Amino acid sequence: MARATVLGRLIWRVATVTAVRDETAGARTITLDVPGWPGHLAGQHVDVRLTAPDGYSTQRSYSIASAADGDRVELTVELLPDGEVSPYLAQVLSPGDPLEIRGPIGGWFVWRPETPEPVQLVAGGSGVVPLMAMVRARASAGTGTPFRLLYSTRGPRSALYRAELDRRSADGSGLDVTYAYTREVPDGWERPPARVDAALLAEAVWPPEREPAVFVCGPTGFVETVAGLLVSAGHDARLIRTERFGPSGGRP
Repeated sequence: MARATVLGRLIWRVATVTAVRDETAGARTITLDVPGWPGHLAGQHVDVRLTAPDGYSTQRSYSIASAADGDRVELTVELLPDGEVSPYLAQVLSPGDPLEIRGPIGGWFVWRPETPEPVQLVAGGSGVVPLMAMVRARASAGTGTPFRLLYSTRGPRSALYRAELDRRSADGSGLDVTYAYTREVPDGWERPPARVDAALLAEAVWPPEREPAVFVCGPTGFVETVAGLLVSAGHDARLIRTERFGPSGGRP
């Protein structure tokens, strides 16, 4: 039965786009209705396949941005101007259109609401997408698990989900959000533009003695640097889970 369940997740399903919304000037969230969707865990991803009229097809992987909610799945796609798939998803796809997806995929980089330890999320750029699914899953489950998010992005205009993150961090639910702007900062911001370093991690991340579950997602260089700094600061490498992406247009 377990094998049948796994195989069921590896079939291609035809989803229907029910809504799209712009997150930033270069990123769009796509809401899908996926008949027969088996459910997913926060941190998992799907494969998306596009097929041209001449039969040529290509596929990319995208992280799921939403908490489990019946047959509804949300993907947030960042536009890559020279990409093969993202321009269609971020600029052309419209409500009512079909979209082939396969999943959910992945069992390592996931968070389950029943786990009690504090959670530290560290995102670089669009690496915030699967971490946002964890934030939303926490809220959906009504758990009081302490969450911290350190989100590195170029500037306020490039920050995905900023309004929602600010709202959730102000509602007293125990979510703490710290932004690290690398190119442009808001007016009155205390820190100059800078990359995540050891000093910022010491300030914004749960201390090692709390033994947090750590999830780091972003470009390969960012993930490797952050993971190395965390281990150097005393965090147990066995509690650090990483997800990275490169320039090919894959997930997040």
